[in-house]
Amino acid sequence: MYNIGDFVVYKRDVCKIKEIKTINNKNYYVIVPVTDESLTINVPVEGITDIRNIISKDEVDSLIKKIPSIEVINCDNDKFIEYEYKTLLHDMTHEGLIKIIKTTYIRNKERVDNKRKIGEKDDIYFKKAEKLLYTEFSLALNMTYDETKDYVLSKVEENIKKND
Repeated sequence: MYNIGDFVVYKRDVCKIKEIKTINNKNYYVIVPVTDESLTINVPVEGITDIRNIISKDEVDSLIKKIPSIEVINCDNDKFIEYEYKTLLHDMTHEGLIKIIKTTYIRNKERVDNKRKIGEKDDIYFKKAEKLLYTEFSLALNMTYDETKDYVLSKVEENIKKND
């Protein structure tokens, strides 16, 4: 059971539990996404499967070490790759979000290097995956969103240099 003030991930969004209330003899968490505090969601306490604890700092650091070895999606078919992005986004795993970020980054970098404009769909999925990943990581690391991005990038670079 979660408590008022706890941060959790509901489906894909990081939320804060504002209260626990009873409706028709059933308990509900009243949660608010941290990226849209105007939205409140009532989630039944019993039998819930779409809610989990946010990642811990140790888990973040362990995951950051794995980033260089997380494979990118290897495909040139834009329809298939978008299907993969959607699947990974809805799988709700950190590794899936990292895979999206790495794949879209590499695809867009190749486009820019070849003097082409970045892919709109790649850019959209890159931003979605970054927002979901870094919002959760920022709470675990007790940093701002931008500090978290800088932290992750510097740690990945540090780990790559160590292994070279």
